[in-house]
Amino acid sequence: MNKLELTEIVSNSLNVTKVEGTKIVDSVIGAIENALKKGDKVVLTGFGTFEVKTRAARIGKHPKTGEDIKIPASKAIHFKEGKALKDSL
Repeated sequence: MNKLELTEIVSNSLNVTKVEGTKIVDSVIGAIENALKKGDKVVLTGFGTFEVKTRAARIGKHPKTGEDIKIPASKAIHFKEGKALKDSL
């Protein structure tokens, strides 16, 4: 499913236009994105939890030469599914 398909499902289930459905989907995605940017955890009970985790800097190997390279610290979004979602699959 892509964003357009999700927008159509939301529009049909709420009986609104596709433009309004797009605004709804965009606002939900934007709210999740803003919360993650602030460092907040987003918990959607029954669905799952989104949070930002920090990956520590580490030493890796260059695949072609085998040389050690420094991999800088980074942030990544982590999703953990909720029990209800996990059980439904």
